[in-house]
Amino acid sequence: MAMELSAQPRTQLGRAVKGLRKDGMVPAELYGHGIKNEHVAVSMKDLRKVLRHAGETSIVDLNVGGKKHPVFIHDVMYNPITDVIVAVDFYRVRMDEKMRIKVPLSFIGEPAGVKEKGGVLVRSLSELEVEGLPADIPHTIEVDLKALIDVGTSLHVSDLQVPSGVRVLVKPEFVVATITARMTEEQEQALAAKGADVSEIKTEGEEKKEQAATTEVSADGTPAAAVKPAAGKPGSEAPAKK
Repeated sequence: MAMELSAQPRTQLGRAVKGLRKDGMVPAELYGHGIKNEHVAVSMKDLRKVLRHAGETSIVDLNVGGKKHPVFIHDVMYNPITDVIVAVDFYRVRMDEKMRIKVPLSFIGEPAGVKEKGGVLVRSLSELEVEGLPADIPHTIEVDLKALIDVGTSLHVSDLQVPSGVRVLVKPEFVVATITARMTEEQEQALAAKGADVSEIKTEGEEKKEQAATTEVSADGTPAAAVKPAAGKPGSEAPAKK
């Protein structure tokens, strides 16, 4: 059952949305195939709750004035300094129409190739593009790293389990994760001599680097980091914030 999020129509545009944010609201846009764009606002608290549980790849029922719209949270923009959500887009979908979307990968398990063989885990993908009906799109796709038992072993797209009715749009032979041999001191020195930053090589036990976000400025002058859209119909573009 889809989570529900209440929204209210808004007339505040441009710099006037500052008042909304002070009241704990987030300016938003509702758009999609066959519907007129609507300016709406949602509670910051409620939006964060929905994001925690539904993410950006699960259907959410957006209730605007009593009318429910099945939507994906298409684009979330944060203030890069305070991490406050400054704007969000909702993309209305047709439940009977297939769509393409990038689903995040969830890496689980501990690879023996790292724990027992001293290798280094290298992840080549963080998300997988798929096509299917909105109700069939998974929240995440699991990658079981326990299958990586030795240095040189790899997991490919063809090894991943996706729900029936969902078509993967990435070549099956594409490597998702692999175990490589740890560099020797001589190899590290050779790379350092060439100007390479060996500190960028992460082992399984190290903290995962945060993905870089694209910084942009909203209409009211507030800097925001745009998170990559989670969903969208081919050929559709998110409307510019006003």
